[in-house]
Amino acid sequence: MRVVLSAYGSRGSVEPMVGLAVRLRELGAEVRVCAPPDEEFAERLAGVGVEVVPAGDPVRPLVTTVTPGSAAGLARRVADLMDAQFDTLAAAAEGCDVLVVTGPLPAAAGARSVAEKLGIRYVHASHQPVSLPSPHRAPPARRGRPLPEDEGDRRALWDLDARIADEMFGGELNARRASAGLPPVTGVRDYAFTDRPWMAADPFLAPWQPTELDVVQTGAWILPDERPLPAGLTAFLDAGTPPVYVGFGSTPVPDPAGVARAAVDAARARGLRVVLARGWAGLAPVDDRDDCFVVDEVNQQALFRRSAAVVHHGSAGTTTTAALAGVPQVVVPQGADQPYWAGRVAELGIGVAHDGPTPTAASLSAALAAALAPATRERAAAVAGTVRTDGAAVAARLVLDEVDREGSPQRA
Repeated sequence: MRVVLSAYGSRGSVEPMVGLAVRLRELGAEVRVCAPPDEEFAERLAGVGVEVVPAGDPVRPLVTTVTPGSAAGLARRVADLMDAQFDTLAAAAEGCDVLVVTGPLPAAAGARSVAEKLGIRYVHASHQPVSLPSPHRAPPARRGRPLPEDEGDRRALWDLDARIADEMFGGELNARRASAGLPPVTGVRDYAFTDRPWMAADPFLAPWQPTELDVVQTGAWILPDERPLPAGLTAFLDAGTPPVYVGFGSTPVPDPAGVARAAVDAARARGLRVVLARGWAGLAPVDDRDDCFVVDEVNQQALFRRSAAVVHHGSAGTTTTAALAGVPQVVVPQGADQPYWAGRVAELGIGVAHDGPTPTAASLSAALAAALAPATRERAAAVAGTVRTDGAAVAARLVLDEVDREGSPQRA
């Protein structure tokens, strides 16, 4: 069986596909992954021996230069992203049995069109519940298209979101479908998501509340990370008490120097050392004191287990990794689905949701005090035992089942 996995986005989109690819290969499948051409993604996939097909433009320059919420340049990015689906992804998926896709709506809609053209099975996967239509929460706003704040009917907001998606992406999608000999699509969002999307998120951390959608919740797609920590980091950890980890992953922050300064000052005020993750935010040391250590790419699973607390942006991946490590969290959400994860951390009692995206030394110090309270530490340790680690294996078996299912190959 041949499977193509397609993920367009930052590390949080690509990393779960690494886990799924490995589990699929263990079941005997031939797997390749279409991912952005960023060097770090190619290295990650090569490290586990998975074939990678570069698709689309590099993500890091886009993420780090786009103004949050701005629609400037969006039309060109959408066109380029769809072109990558109809060209690169279509060539990579020729002759495969199943196409599993995650990423922004234009990529997913283009990818499903490719699957339709090739007559192969298509699965849409989300790593969080926020973007899937549900009467239990309002939809997130799309770039440059804010939703009315005075509309309290969530179903009406989701209907409006569907119309906005058609206005933003329908023309580009249907122009390419016409060139491929495919009929036009109405309802781009629901076409891309299908009526049976998969949700690759832990059912305890992010439970899906039943709706009309037949959502298949597999658990998070986690691959155990066996990489050793760098020698210098290990020496730092061994030299003192567990530090506070501070990192924002692939998410930029408005004032990296100010955030780093606030985090280090807050930790020092609590008598704590710091491991500062540079990330795409570009966090950097604030001075040359020896109570702060800076890391780039690192095994977070191992590092979090040796940390006193984790201060982060609230991505699905980092939140799940910290929860699995049993370490208290302070989530400083910057946008997208991050406020949702911050809220879940607070609701579960395993950490603190910071109020606003721009922390100060005082606000982080207060948040750390709450996160490091005995009750929070105990709760975080208890919740760690509830987080599933078999999500990628569950999804891999489901992918194999897709090939065996009867009926149209387009029922996903």
